[in-house]
Amino acid sequence: MLPSGTAPLFDNRVGWARTYLKQAGLLTSPKRGVFQITERGKALLAKGPAQINVATLEQFDEFRAFRARRRDTTAENNAVVPRQAEQESSATQTPEDQLAFAYGRLRSELELDLLEQVKSVTPVFFERLVIDLLVGMGYGGSRQDAGRAIGKSGDGGIDGIIKEDKLGLDVIYVQAKRWEGTVGRPEIQKFAGALQGQRASKGVFITTSTYSREAVEFASLINTKIILIDGQQLAAMMIDHNVGVSTIGMYELKKIDSDYFEGE
Repeated sequence: MLPSGTAPLFDNRVGWARTYLKQAGLLTSPKRGVFQITERGKALLAKGPAQINVATLEQFDEFRAFRARRRDTTAENNAVVPRQAEQESSATQTPEDQLAFAYGRLRSELELDLLEQVKSVTPVFFERLVIDLLVGMGYGGSRQDAGRAIGKSGDGGIDGIIKEDKLGLDVIYVQAKRWEGTVGRPEIQKFAGALQGQRASKGVFITTSTYSREAVEFASLINTKIILIDGQQLAAMMIDHNVGVSTIGMYELKKIDSDYFEGE
């Protein structure tokens, strides 16, 4: 078992191996719980490697990009220089440093896996996911109210209208799409035009992919306030608001309460 007692060590190691092989393009997951070797994976096995480890996977651009993203996310979460932190031994890191770094690593892996899962769901399920997230963030009033609002507007560039607060004093216009390619400026312009047609001042555009530089610049320059949420941000928000994830363990760090002993 893992030291936390939350899962068998073997299952944990297999899970990490699966993640790494998928990120290297050697495995694919056509549907939930099913994994299939890719042509690249077959080609690698045909070479008869003595073992497949991280050094082996580093030959693939996708895996190197994955490692770079993971290091970046870990640094953001922990304010730790990633390369230095990876190289430091346990003798030079405090237990708190090690725990923080491990948390950041697990968090970044979860974000990647969660985004991949979100990309595989149906449009109807994705709509429900967006509702759950917005309600979890405090928007939309009740889930029933939000469910009626999302996907019901029928406007060309708008998927739904949701309350900004429970009283409905203001509303936010939403477009949420499961896109594979980069969302460009034309799509954001179309959304902005739809907002102007509704005399709306606020909008949220959610995608499972990314935005082009031109799209981001356009959204920042117009008078209408448009928030762009890309796939990585979407996954992070889902984790923060417990949508599509569950807690498997919690650790409390405690220290001596000096104030308690002052009157001794």
